[in-house]
Amino acid sequence: MHWTENRILSAQNGTNPMVIKELNASFVAFGDVQFLPGYCVLLPKREIFSLNDLPIEERSQFLTEMSLVGDAILKVCQPLRINYDILGNTDAYLHAHVFPRYDWEPIERRKMPVWLYDKSNWSNPETAYNPVEHDQIRQGIYDYLQTL
Repeated sequence: MHWTENRILSAQNGTNPMVIKELNASFVAFGDVQFLPGYCVLLPKREIFSLNDLPIEERSQFLTEMSLVGDAILKVCQPLRINYDILGNTDAYLHAHVFPRYDWEPIERRKMPVWLYDKSNWSNPETAYNPVEHDQIRQGIYDYLQTL
């Protein structure tokens, strides 16, 4: 099985190359695409349908860790703000998208959800994760999370 077929299982067994760090309730994964540099995905420690299916303590820990990933991105990338998305409409398992939003984005674009960017951003090789371009950001996020 390829790691993208089950991102949580591959994080659990150490085969998901996008995992930056394991936290108490989650795995922090660097985004496959980086059209907004620093984009990360937070995966729960176990497969679960939605946030509301977690017991309150696990839910609180997951949400706290989501905000800590946002803190790390703010520190490393210095965006204008962070957008948090928990949707589950396409991939029907709990995961959270943590998007930096930048002042260099056109203001009309910045006022809209990231999902309204052109769909090519999600498949264009030019916006894909590239270790040469992005590993300094990835390492910075890891370093910040290590200090917690």
